[in-house]
Amino acid sequence: MGIVAGLDSSTAGTTVVVCDTDTGAVLRQGYAPHPTESDGKQTEIDPEAWLLSLGEAAKDGLLEGVQAIGVSGQQHGLVALDAGGVLVRPVLLRNDRRAQIAAADLTEALGGPGGWAEATGSVPEAAYPISKLRWLAQHEPASAQRTAEVLLPHDWLVWQLLGRPARRTTDRGDASSTGYWSAATGGYRTDLVELALGHRVRLPEVLGPAEAAGHTPEGLLISAGTGDNMAAALGLGLAPGDAVVALGASGTVFAVHHEALIDPSGLITSLADATGHHLPVVQTRNAVRVLRGAAELLGTDLSGLSELALRSTPGSYGLVLLPYLEGERTPQLPHTAGLLAGLRRESMKPEHLARAAFEGTLCGLADALDVLRGRGVAVRRVFLLGPAGELPAVQAMAPGLFGVPVVVPPPADYAALGAARQAAWALGVQQGSLSPQEPPHWESAVLSGSRLAEPGADDLAVGSSVRQQYRAVRDQTHPGAFAAL
Repeated sequence: MGIVAGLDSSTAGTTVVVCDTDTGAVLRQGYAPHPTESDGKQTEIDPEAWLLSLGEAAKDGLLEGVQAIGVSGQQHGLVALDAGGVLVRPVLLRNDRRAQIAAADLTEALGGPGGWAEATGSVPEAAYPISKLRWLAQHEPASAQRTAEVLLPHDWLVWQLLGRPARRTTDRGDASSTGYWSAATGGYRTDLVELALGHRVRLPEVLGPAEAAGHTPEGLLISAGTGDNMAAALGLGLAPGDAVVALGASGTVFAVHHEALIDPSGLITSLADATGHHLPVVQTRNAVRVLRGAAELLGTDLSGLSELALRSTPGSYGLVLLPYLEGERTPQLPHTAGLLAGLRRESMKPEHLARAAFEGTLCGLADALDVLRGRGVAVRRVFLLGPAGELPAVQAMAPGLFGVPVVVPPPADYAALGAARQAAWALGVQQGSLSPQEPPHWESAVLSGSRLAEPGADDLAVGSSVRQQYRAVRDQTHPGAFAAL
């Protein structure tokens, strides 16, 4: 038995979990917020705040006996360093939206979404480091000129833990979210960095999933680390055939696949995971924001909306809610609006509107799953993430609408758990007890307490009927928009 730690540095703070290497059982844990604004509006940060937060989270001997540490970091942050390794400016965080125009400029410069999908597997968005580099060149030319090296948040933390060595590293998962590294080829597109910034920079070495970044001055092994979404997938123990539906204000759907997907339409973002596989991602603009809007309209909260919905019947007495309240990106309908169809006297009741909100939201996410299925991605079970996954209405409807068993894992910091699992993997490889091709099996401990809902034949038939009703309204309202899905 050994002991490893995983730390996740999120936008809000640092979580540290200490786990048993063999089982993944959590032995102890700590948390500390970043000593900065915590209202979610901060778009820049001095990365020293991450170290202060880590020190607070790991105080009182939390790391005593730990043999290895894994690091998960918020994706898309831009850490710009000069030739001497000094920070050029505060880190631009992933929620910084100032690079929207820069992202559009870059997309056009490579001939549109298809050119970027072919080059890197993703189309530039405001959050991506490639877009932030273009913004820096346009709005802070002096900072851009000083920038000689670019790291991601987890890269910078690993570098600090190792004592700031000459070698800088990252992993394929986090690298794939930059906009200048391709999951398909496994290499950087340094020409795209030059296109964005105006000159080339030093980029970190990309490590394999079970490789170690090095050892701290005290002798602790530090694994490669990864981005927070990839770490969460590793923490959940996802494998080919598993998909995740993350229910936030918007929706994120991804699955583990054996190869990178090149999608000229830009609907699929082709990311790498932290195990050697791939994570094709499809996003929707609308998920829980639809449920909250319906709850406000009906004068209740999400729990109340769920109770109302379960008083109705499948199909919501003919009501169909197209959930495009903020436009939509799957498919590309940025300027459209939501629609409530099928109103009749008998359907004008709160419970039917409540159920239509859940059915519309879940059908929209099922469309995103179908995008992946249409490209050959196997979806044999779906993990529901986010507090909304706890709602009884979601758990009752999702299996039939998604057409596969649905797993609702217990609340946990899966990114930190994934970082710890990666640390155990790298440690085991170094000790000769684990294969570089397969991480330790922690699923039984990590997912203990999960709820599994398997759809029966009746559930599948009902789900198919509801989706047919939804598609009829969807396709009549937006003819041709879904032909590519």
